Amino acid sequence: MNIEEVKEIANAVLYEGYLLYPYRQSAIKNRQRWTTGVVYPREYSEANGGVEPWAVQTECLVVGIASSTLDLYVRFLHLLVRTMRRSEGADVSAQARDNAFRTGEWSIASRFADEPREEGVEREISALSLSLSELVERPRTLDFVFPGERIVEESVDASSDTVVCEQQSLEGTVTIVAKRIDTGLFKLTVRIENGTPKTGVGENLRNAIMLHSFISSHTILQVHKGAFVSLIDPPEAVRDAARECKNMHAWPVLVGSEGDCTSMLSSPIILYDYPQIAPESPGSLFDGTEIDEILTLRIMTLTDEEKDEMRQGDERVREILERIESLTPEAFMKLHGTIRSMRPVDG
Repeated sequence: MNIEEVKEIANAVLYEGYLLYPYRQSAIKNRQRWTTGVVYPREYSEANGGVEPWAVQTECLVVGIASSTLDLYVRFLHLLVRTMRRSEGADVSAQARDNAFRTGEWSIASRFADEPREEGVEREISALSLSLSELVERPRTLDFVFPGERIVEESVDASSDTVVCEQQSLEGTVTIVAKRIDTGLFKLTVRIENGTPKTGVGENLRNAIMLHSFISSHTILQVHKGAFVSLIDPPEAVRDAARECKNMHAWPVLVGSEGDCTSMLSSPIILYDYPQIAPESPGSLFDGTEIDEILTLRIMTLTDEEKDEMRQGDERVREILERIESLTPEAFMKLHGTIRSMRPVDG
């Protein structure tokens, strides 16, 4: 399976819970979305007694030879805060809002238009063609920095709003180690650590510390001239070695076509080997607690005002709304009553 196909499946993990129905800023449900795969800064984690993890670790088994190589991809979301600043010519006084409410010009969308919005920017750290045998002798360490940024989109005239986009800097380390367990069998360890310093965020300020954290962190591994071993159903000969793999906040599973053992996804959510995206799904809905048909029906029932608020949100929200509003009856019916497999029933 090529890396782009693996990433398509991994994106379902990356954006798990990224957006939640009803996909609106005003919904209480969307005020705390970031719950999976969060790697917090070490100083914050330790200040809070280590309850929140500052590192995640993947351990798995690889069958290989002297010329076996590995490709590694560590991926997560880096939060960005988008704030709308009203122009001097805009009347946002309490009296103006009251007047708008009385005249029917007030809307939920306008009520929350000034609130900061959090969006995710994809980040990736990769290392290709790593020699498995060399990793036994010399572990590899990848240090990375994603600097903070502040972008101001100036208003074009006195009546337009100014948009300010801000990100905090992130620093971290990925360590890759291989240990030879037996002839042709290795244990691979990948550890991700958040070393972002001087965040200035103390105890119990969870929302603020998210801007300094790695969100939905996961690892993709591919082996060339080798094979990964399923940790869910390992062969009897390596079962003890599989049991000794220590995974922290990560669940490595085989990914690709059934029987393919060259790719592994280490996910922050529990998966089985060979997870797949439903072929009838027309696109991501991000809310993993529901199925496409139910979410599609719910979005169809939103009021025009609620849909207007959706359009003012993240571009991914707008794409969902546009896709569903243009969904044909034939495409919608494909979401209903899909039979995955059939088998004879014994008498």
